[in-house]
Amino acid sequence: MAACARPFGFLLLGNSSKSVAMAATMAASRRLRDLLKWRLTAPTLSLHPMGSSAQDEASRASPSEAPHHNYESLRVTAAQKHILHVQLNRPEKRNAMNKAFWSEMVECFNKIAQDADCRAVVISGAGKMFTAGIDFVDLASDLLQPQGDDVGRISWYLRNLIIRYQETFSVIEKCPKPVIAAVHGGCIGGGVDLITACDIRYCAQDAFFQVKEVDVGLAADVGTLQRLPRVIGNQSLVNELAFTARKMLADEALGSGLVSRVFPDKEVMLDAAFALAEEISTKSPVAVQGTKVNLVYSRDHSVAEGLNYMASWNMSMLQSQDIVKSVQAAMEKKDLKSVKFSKL
Repeated sequence: MAACARPFGFLLLGNSSKSVAMAATMAASRRLRDLLKWRLTAPTLSLHPMGSSAQDEASRASPSEAPHHNYESLRVTAAQKHILHVQLNRPEKRNAMNKAFWSEMVECFNKIAQDADCRAVVISGAGKMFTAGIDFVDLASDLLQPQGDDVGRISWYLRNLIIRYQETFSVIEKCPKPVIAAVHGGCIGGGVDLITACDIRYCAQDAFFQVKEVDVGLAADVGTLQRLPRVIGNQSLVNELAFTARKMLADEALGSGLVSRVFPDKEVMLDAAFALAEEISTKSPVAVQGTKVNLVYSRDHSVAEGLNYMASWNMSMLQSQDIVKSVQAAMEKKDLKSVKFSKL
């Protein structure tokens, strides 16, 4: 432990004399050891609404529209400080994914990725369900009457179209801000593609999940077949869901690992999702966003490659002032939520 504490001692003490530095390092070691014991015995995160003040509750009840986010199929609001709420916003169409949706999601999450004030995102569906999936009526001309004079040209057109649609959900995974999916009612077809690109998934008791594509004569092509096996780690179950298009209910989704928690209804679920987002937003954005980037990278690479990437990543990130602030607060036994981190 003393070896771990030594760099922090020098960060905090600067160019002090050797003897003073050694004494401070030993003190830092003891404090960090005490801190580790405290962290290991600290109570786990409460996922009930944190609601520390009436102001927080009012903020959730009447969120303000997020600037620079004006869309046809989405509604983006500033739910709380550092937290954005992205809603699929076609409730009259069961949030079916129309032409506008496929481009607006890319625009939305590219902006969020560059938003220095945002530290976490909650994505949900307006109305009675999360989403009914692809809006085939609106997309019929693109899918059923593709452009091109012959098989080769039609194929190239469709390939480019599919790649653009794939980016609609890949952009969530590429966004360094943690994204929490909050699902109620149906999550059908493209909805499964969407949530498997998110970092954390919660659902209400009335939720169900359906890999629906085989029922409309096609193989899922925008992420489910690639991400769902990695999410739940059960290839047999993935095959069953993908071959039959059967519904997976909330309890089975929880047991399989598709979601991490199930809540009685949409309201309770959203409160818990925002509470989790709030907890994440109090952490160092350098640490949280670096963690997401490395988790995604390591998922797709060997352990050795992941470790090498992590070493290259932290050779610069260990120089962040966020470490000094966090360790200093811990040593002074301050609430870590009181630490003010710079925007990222």
